[in-house]
Amino acid sequence: MSLSNTTETAALDAFLRGTDPSYRADATQYLALFTADPGESASLASEATTYTGYARVALTKATSWTGTSSPFVNTNLIQFGACSAGSAAITHFAIVDTASGAVSMMISGSLSATLNVSAGIQPQFAAGVLSVSAD
Repeated sequence: MSLSNTTETAALDAFLRGTDPSYRADATQYLALFTADPGESASLASEATTYTGYARVALTKATSWTGTSSPFVNTNLIQFGACSAGSAAITHFAIVDTASGAVSMMISGSLSATLNVSAGIQPQFAAGVLSVSAD
């Protein structure tokens, strides 16, 4: 798991100058899937848009994650749109601040195994399976 450059800078700005990042007050975050590591610079070039039916999934900050210390895990089932055409080999995820288009990426990480998506497959994460830690 990795914090993006944007998040690292925002954390320092919050700690040292008391400035909140613009996305902190937003009630919603979005989970995005990637076919390669988006890196700390938040490259969207490898977002899983090659399968028809893909869209980022909205997560409500107050209820989507559980944990009292690292790691935090998803509270509920997270389901992406089913693939109706195309394919993608999903290897990474990221938590971002917008439903589509350019983002401020907060966190990214790799999946424990590649998720191959093709027609009829609906990517999903059961409750407690997606883990985010500060390790």
